[in-house]
Amino acid sequence: MQREEILAAAAQIFREKGYHATSMQDIAEAVNLQKGSLYHHIRSKEEILASLLDRALDLLILSMQEVMASPLSVEEKLRSAMRMYADNIAVHSDLAAVLLLEYRNLSPRLRARHMGRRDRFEALWRELLRQGMQQGVFRTSDEKLVALAILGVQNWMLTWYRAEGPLSAAELSNRFADLFLNGLLTHGASH
Repeated sequence: MQREEILAAAAQIFREKGYHATSMQDIAEAVNLQKGSLYHHIRSKEEILASLLDRALDLLILSMQEVMASPLSVEEKLRSAMRMYADNIAVHSDLAAVLLLEYRNLSPRLRARHMGRRDRFEALWRELLRQGMQQGVFRTSDEKLVALAILGVQNWMLTWYRAEGPLSAAELSNRFADLFLNGLLTHGASH
């Protein structure tokens, strides 16, 4: 039994039942272990939650850093970042659900550590928007508000997006990007 299997099973159960309603017994049964054996791999349910949150944010931060390092224009970087985020929500939906819905269940010490990571992820979005403003491509003056709006629009895909639906995550992200960019681009905009 690998820790990875335990974490994947826990993410799925947390998504289905919620953190508080999930027991260590539920997780042990999902990976065909005795509850006592589970503790050889994991110390606590909160450790599982913290590990899942770290994994989710590390994946997103790395992906966002790759977008930021790309030679794309700032407009294309925004589209790419939105596509990356939507794809991550669609592909890693259990992990995304834990990230977006369960972080409040951490103890204050672990929540503070988590919030630092989350802030690093949001800072990358704000930096991208700031670059667009400095280049005269985006006309917004509040990159924090726009970053939160972009993330917020995509976050709730978690509740309604279906892979078998009429649009892929990439197509949805392009439509979202069109909505934001048509409101952000300076050319043709009335002031």
